[in-house]
Amino acid sequence: MIVKIGCCGFPMSRRKYYEVFNVVEVQQTFYKLPQLETVRKWREEAPSWFEFTLKAWQVLTHSPKSPTWKKAGININSDKYGLLKPTKENFKALEEFMQIARILESKVIIFQTPPSLGYSESNYKNILEFFKQATSMYSEYIFGWEPRGTWSKHLDKVENIVYSTGIIHVVDPFKVKPIINTSKRVCYFRLHGIGKGEVNYKYKYTIKDFETLFKLLVELSELVDECYVMFNNIYMRDDALDFKDFLNKNKRQGLEVR
Repeated sequence: MIVKIGCCGFPMSRRKYYEVFNVVEVQQTFYKLPQLETVRKWREEAPSWFEFTLKAWQVLTHSPKSPTWKKAGININSDKYGLLKPTKENFKALEEFMQIARILESKVIIFQTPPSLGYSESNYKNILEFFKQATSMYSEYIFGWEPRGTWSKHLDKVENIVYSTGIIHVVDPFKVKPIINTSKRVCYFRLHGIGKGEVNYKYKYTIKDFETLFKLLVELSELVDECYVMFNNIYMRDDALDFKDFLNKNKRQGLEVR
């Protein structure tokens, strides 16, 4: 298994980041789409082998009433957008977003839905249909879904969406074990810190945590060829480097670290 270790966002200058990591999850694309010229600059300044994964635009995943919409200055007043509804408006927004994926040569797109978009039969049907159409339109990409809220109590529904649409299940592995789409053989972890809630950004990972994570990676290596391990806490730079060093120093069997 290839283990790709990086951060959700740049915790240091991009130039320095490229020297120590091979992958980053771009966060700006969630809040407000950057100018295409800016995106081209990112691709040109990065090494040719460097990988950008993308966090999907909140216009697709979050309600127009979301405070993050207001904070980003997005002035779209329509219930046809957001919440992964299979509407023509959302698919138009998706195409606008995918222009960035093409320029950055990204292959993995992460759709993180908020706790407010928890399980209900209508949400289930909307999300199922959205990903069916999206994966058909953009079959060359890997779409990952990180469901928050009550979906953790309805993993049978998550599993059905995963297998019916060909997406991958994105998780914090210290919270939820991933449902593996064996047709993709890819998993994607977003580490938000360990604690009572879904996120604890002030948490710093320990050697014991790294051992737990390593054991899970070994277990998954029978089913998975690539696993992204993306840290998303305030210590993400140090934790990502420490975990990379932990795996390299111990020469963990069957795992190729990048």
